[in-house]
Amino acid sequence: MTLPQDITRLQSEMSAAVHEHWKAFLFEGILLVILGLAAMIVPPLASLAVTIFLGWLFLISGIAGLALTFWARRMPGFWWSLISAVLGIVAGIVLLARPVEGTLTLTIVVGAYFLAEGVATIMYALEHRRELSERWSWLLVAGIMDLLIAAVIIAGLPGSALWAVGLLVGINLLFGGATLIGMALAARKG
Repeated sequence: MTLPQDITRLQSEMSAAVHEHWKAFLFEGILLVILGLAAMIVPPLASLAVTIFLGWLFLISGIAGLALTFWARRMPGFWWSLISAVLGIVAGIVLLARPVEGTLTLTIVVGAYFLAEGVATIMYALEHRRELSERWSWLLVAGIMDLLIAAVIIAGLPGSALWAVGLLVGINLLFGGATLIGMALAARKG
């Protein structure tokens, strides 16, 4: 059980650590903002880079999974682990061999995600509007925005595969970097 004095001590230690390393957070934030802007300026290149990066992740994790599966072959679930590792390897090879087609697939998945997220957010907002009082409308707007993003991505296929993943990654990097810069500058003073 965590006691209030433990939480206070943990918060002060965390604050001191962030204050001590504020320059590292600032550097990382600036780097993320630069990468985010670059991805937003050239989204096709960023989309391709994300696809290739994911290809390598799948390939490396599949190879590691295959090695571990054979190392622990007496464990229950051997065949499921083997199938999972082989699927990772195959997905990695496909993404690396045909990154443009992989980008199209990733764009379809992103569009489907925004569609599902939008519907779920709208349903949550409508179901809990009494408990959330005036704030439920913000959730409703967020859900509608997700649906609009999904519509733009899905309606624009296959052309949206050129920009969607790269642009969204760029926006994420930009806001993540801006957040780190703000945190670093606040920690410098504190």
